[in-house]
Amino acid sequence: MKAVILAAGEGIRLRPLTDNRPKQLIPIAGTPILEHQIRSLAACGISEILLIVGTKKDSIQNYFGEGRSFGVRLSYTVQPAVLGTAHAIGMARDFVHDEKFLVLYGDIYVRDDAFKRVLESFEVDGSVASMTVVPVSAPQFFGIAKIEQGYVKSLVEKPSSMPSVGNLANAGVFVFPPRIFEAIGKTSKSERGEFEITQSLNLLIEGGVQVRAVELEPGTWKDIGRPWDLLEANEIALRNIESSVQGEVEDGAHFSGPVLMEKGAFIRSGSYIEGPVCISAEAEIGPNCYIRPFTSSGKNVRIGNGCEIKNSIVMNDTKIPHLSYVGDSVIGERCNLGAGTVIANLRFDEEPVKMMISGSLVSSGRRKLGAILGDDVQTGINVSIMPGVKIGSSSFIAPSMTVARDVSPNSRVV
Repeated sequence: MKAVILAAGEGIRLRPLTDNRPKQLIPIAGTPILEHQIRSLAACGISEILLIVGTKKDSIQNYFGEGRSFGVRLSYTVQPAVLGTAHAIGMARDFVHDEKFLVLYGDIYVRDDAFKRVLESFEVDGSVASMTVVPVSAPQFFGIAKIEQGYVKSLVEKPSSMPSVGNLANAGVFVFPPRIFEAIGKTSKSERGEFEITQSLNLLIEGGVQVRAVELEPGTWKDIGRPWDLLEANEIALRNIESSVQGEVEDGAHFSGPVLMEKGAFIRSGSYIEGPVCISAEAEIGPNCYIRPFTSSGKNVRIGNGCEIKNSIVMNDTKIPHLSYVGDSVIGERCNLGAGTVIANLRFDEEPVKMMISGSLVSSGRRKLGAILGDDVQTGINVSIMPGVKIGSSSFIAPSMTVARDVSPNSRVV
C-alpha cells in the first residue's frame, strides 16, 4: 500500500514557531512531526510515500530528500494554494493509480501502534474504506463523524451549532479506494472557500461505499493546531520512551525515570534529570541543573549552571546559560536567554492561561502554560516573561524588562 501525507499547510496559528519553518518540521521529542510519521509508516511496511507540500516546501525537501535514510521512497507534489484537504488528496491520483492507499494529515502526532490498528482493522474487516476517529472535548474545532454500528454515516465540519452530532472527531488517518477521486471531483467549495475531504467522504458514503470507523485512544493521537498542542504531543511521545544513555555523564549527576540521551550529549555534575526526558546529540547540561519531566532538548543546546527546565521543548542551538527558569514553554532555535531569565507558567488566579491566536484571545484550557519564543530571540539579564506570551523571531528583550504581551518579530523591547 502507498501513502499520501498532506504537508502543505501554512501553520498560521503556530506562529512564531512557523516564521522560519513549516509546521511539519517542528520537533516533538527531538524529532520533527513529519519524521515521526514517515518512520511510523516505514515500520508498518509502507515504503512509497507522496508528500503534498506547499509553503516552505524547500525546507521539507532538503530535510528528507528521496527518503532513503528513512527507509522509504519519497515523491513530492506542490499544492499551488491553500485549497483544502480534498484538493490536496486529489493531486495524488497519478501516484496511487487504481490501488487503495493511506492518507495522513501532516500536522498530527500518531503513535506507531495507532497506525498498526488502522491497517490491521482495514485488512481484517475487509472494509472498502476506513477512517480514524478520536473522542474530543471541543468538537466545534474538528470534523465530527456520526457512527452507526462501527461505520461512518455522515461527517460534519466544525459543528459549533450542532451539539447532537457527537464528539468523535476525524483523526486524520484514512484508507481510501480509488473511488474517492470521483467523490473529490464532485466536491464543491465549503463556506471557508476550501474543498473539504469531509464533503467528499459524505459523497462516497451516499454512493454506497462503507467506511469503517477506527476509534483511537486519546493518548495515542494529537492534532497540532495551536502552540500548546505541541506540549501535549511531546508528552504523548515521551511517555513511550525507554532509557538509552549514550552520551557522557559526570560523577555526581543523577537520573530518575526514563532518559533518552543521544551520543555526544554531556551532563555535568550536580544535575538532576527527571524523566521522561529527551536530550539530543551535542547538548550540554549543567552543572547543578534540574531538568523536569516531559522536557525535550534539541541538538547543541546549552543549559547552564543553576537552571530549571520543566515540561518544555527547547530547539536546536539554543542557550539558556545561567540561573534561569523555563516552564511549560516552547523555545525556538538559536535563542539566547540572559542570566536570570524567568518564563512564568501560572496565573495568580490559577485560571487557564490565554494566548493570542490569529488575532483572537483563546483559552488554552491549561492551568500551566509559559511562553512561545520564535527563532533567534535574545533576552538580557533578569527578564521576566508572563504566561501565554509569544515573542516573534529575531527579537531582542532588554535587561530587567517584564514582557506581559506579545512581541512582533524583529522587535526591540527596551
